[in-house]
Formats: sequence, structure tokens, C-alpha cells
Amino acid sequence: MSKPTDNNTMSAGGVTRQTFLRAAVGGAGVVYAAGLAYPVYRYVASPVEKAAKESAVTEVTLKDAQKLAPGSALMFKFGSRPSMLIHHDDGTWTALTAVCTHLGCTVHYQEDKKRIHCACHGGVYDPKTGANVSGPPPKPLKRYEVKVTDAGVIISRSQDRA
Repeated sequence: MSKPTDNNTMSAGGVTRQTFLRAAVGGAGVVYAAGLAYPVYRYVASPVEKAAKESAVTEVTLKDAQKLAPGSALMFKFGSRPSMLIHHDDGTWTALTAVCTHLGCTVHYQEDKKRIHCACHGGVYDPKTGANVSGPPPKPLKRYEVKVTDAGVIISRSQDRA
């Protein structure tokens, strides 16, 4: 018959089997906890990181956008934020964020109806001011400053809304 082994006997490296197993299980627990904590961290930190990236962009130049036909719109990105430039029939220009203030869907300019529409829940905005006209949006769209040059249209963050 073989003699029962002692769980506390030293292995060749000087570590007991019990110590090794405790370290292995503890290490696996740390890895598991980190795997659970990382998505929570990304959820909490994401808005802060996005805000930092958004504030880094203060101006966008849209080359040849000055050739945009009156009564039409051009979608573009201001940093990572969907935005739109509208050339009105009267020759004026408006640049707005294209993110609905209700639930964050992307809005679009409807040339035939001369309005900005959110297809998600039927929100409607005024294309000249960005004001919420009807539907569930609680706030107007954010406006950008527009400067038309020969080289293109320069869109910048308004100083009072930065």
C-alpha cells in the first residue's frame, strides 16, 4: 500500500501544494474580477473621453462646400459628431449638429419640406435656428458659426457655446 501524501509537503521549488493552489485560485479570481470591472469602467469613462475629444475640435473646413446649391444640405463630421450644413434658398447658411436631442438619433434635412426631421420618433427642427418645432425633442440642435470663403466653408464652435 502506498503511503498517503501530505498536502503541505514541499515541492522541488520550495512551495507547498496548498500555497500553489491558493495562489492559482486567487490569481484566477483577480483576472475574473478585472474582466467584470473593465466594461463598467468603459461605460463610466466613455462620456468623459468623448467630451475631451469633442472639445479638441474647434473648427472644420469643408472644401468646395460654398458650391452647395441653395435649398440643399451637406452632412459632415465635426470631430466625431454628425453635423449638417444647410444652404438656404435666400442665400444664408446654417450649420447644426445632426444629433437629435431626444434620444441621439441622426437627423436629416428634408429639402422638399424645408425642415430637419428625426425619423426615430418624428421630431422636427427649424432648419434656420435648430429650434425644436414638434415631437419629443426637449432642446434645440446646437449651432455652429459659418464663414463662407473662396476655398470653402469654415465651420467653428461658437465662442458662447464652447
